[in-house]
Amino acid sequence: MKAIVLERPGKASVQKVAEPRVGEGEVLLQVRKIGLCGSDLNSYRGRNPLVSYPRIPGHEIAATVVDSGSYSEWGVGTNVTLSPYRGCGRCTACERGRPNACKDNETLGVQRNGALAEFISAPVDKLFRADLSLKELCIVEPLTVGFHAVGRGRVAGNDTVAVFGCGGVGLGAIAGAAFRGGRVIGIDVDDMKLETARKAGASASINSRSSHLHEGLAELTKGRGPDVVIEAIGLPATYRAAVDEVAYAGRVVYIGWAKEEVAYETRPFVHKELDIMGSRNAMPEDFHEVIRMLEAKRFPVEEAVTHTVQFEETPGILEAWDREPERFTKIMVVVS
Repeated sequence: MKAIVLERPGKASVQKVAEPRVGEGEVLLQVRKIGLCGSDLNSYRGRNPLVSYPRIPGHEIAATVVDSGSYSEWGVGTNVTLSPYRGCGRCTACERGRPNACKDNETLGVQRNGALAEFISAPVDKLFRADLSLKELCIVEPLTVGFHAVGRGRVAGNDTVAVFGCGGVGLGAIAGAAFRGGRVIGIDVDDMKLETARKAGASASINSRSSHLHEGLAELTKGRGPDVVIEAIGLPATYRAAVDEVAYAGRVVYIGWAKEEVAYETRPFVHKELDIMGSRNAMPEDFHEVIRMLEAKRFPVEEAVTHTVQFEETPGILEAWDREPERFTKIMVVVS
């Protein structure tokens, strides 16, 4: 079968690889669509320390069951998405019921080969079905990452939530906070992304390149600051801004991973008595919540997917994305 293989940093190609073996507890899937995210770009660039080469990328999946084996509840022809994470079951995170933060987690397309191929085998306990189109199924997983951060931030209907970054993950946080009834402020430097953020549920937005961030947040929150700040970029400046701008007794949730050390003024940590949390991957309940939101047609799927390409075009789109990352928000690959 054909697959997209990252041969080395900066080099991707279409190659023939062995067809998957279906193990105990698994079904065979025909891959239909794959979404690409920032981690795939970092893998292509050689900036993901968890990736070794060669590697098949791809973890945002819409697929169809083609061989269900003894699992008749997953009948042939069923369209599914799936959770790409695999925990060890032994570390403290797994023992505490939080396998998304597993010390030895293996994600499809990162620590193990992913789904940018014609067929994959998948455990039935990782599958999710829904009354959604293939495009909607393919966008479930990236949205779960933002939804999980919203859960970590304990967002409720009386909260004002500021989200730094309105790319794919940030849009998930915006949609998740709005779905829970929160008032959401989207923050970015790209007006087109901010427009999509408003369609995803943000009631206000700030372009932090053309407007003063602190003054804008102060005006929108009557000087209080947001109750929750979710950082979905991963820059030292936005890491610090999250702490500076959040309200007293507020919550800060970091999804973005800063690729360099971040220096803080620590007084706000104590003086504001902040809850500061990391957020990693997603849990099954996040998948179910995203599916409910998408089934309710509460997310602008068409606007969020900015580029759709055919399977054979994937190496070229990765090269273009590397060259001009600002042009792309969400890329979707039609596999079959």
